[in-house]
Amino acid sequence: MSKTAILLGATGFIGGLLLERLIADVSYEKIKLFSRSSVHITSPKVEEHLVDLRSLEAAKDQFLADEIFCCIGTTAAKTKDKKKYKSIDYGIPVAAAKLAKQNNINTFIVLSSMGADVSSSVFYSKTKGEMERDVLAQKIPQTFILRPSLIGGRREEFRLGERIGKIFMTALNPFLIGSYEKYKIINPETIANCMTVLAKNPVNETIISSDKIVTITKSIK
Repeated sequence: MSKTAILLGATGFIGGLLLERLIADVSYEKIKLFSRSSVHITSPKVEEHLVDLRSLEAAKDQFLADEIFCCIGTTAAKTKDKKKYKSIDYGIPVAAAKLAKQNNINTFIVLSSMGADVSSSVFYSKTKGEMERDVLAQKIPQTFILRPSLIGGRREEFRLGERIGKIFMTALNPFLIGSYEKYKIINPETIANCMTVLAKNPVNETIISSDKIVTITKSIK
């Protein structure tokens, strides 16, 4: 069966890795990218829609697919204005989920973050928690929310605090066992792989913690 996927956030770290996998996967005939700038990848599978993602509803008629992968996210350093920050990290995934519901798209896989909690006093964690709550409110049959821990790898954008954190967590990784495994630093490739696995092999869990992301990816050879 040839499927169509929608990918939001293809210009980002995880989204770029996921796009490579979707292009290489023979089960996908078309990959629709919704973003404000081109990814500059030439593939007959890729169909780009350059739009303002904060006004995603305007693209409702083109927002048709079998599955949606949402890898949208910014940082406090990159987007200092909290209102703008929330319009991205909360507004875009929730708008996408609402369109998925309206257009009868039954699979919605979204990247969140460890610590997401609607009751948190931390703005970042609270925003992610609110996003998760309102995505789940759409009751899309196969909804999967991934909560990775600190993501490894090297981004194009230099982030000093994140770089230091990665060095510390990499050293700590061997000691994080049992219930603490979800705090281990996680490879970005593992996250992208998990998203493709979940699309083909749904699990009975909706919230996928970082250690479960690793387990799910390893379960499919």
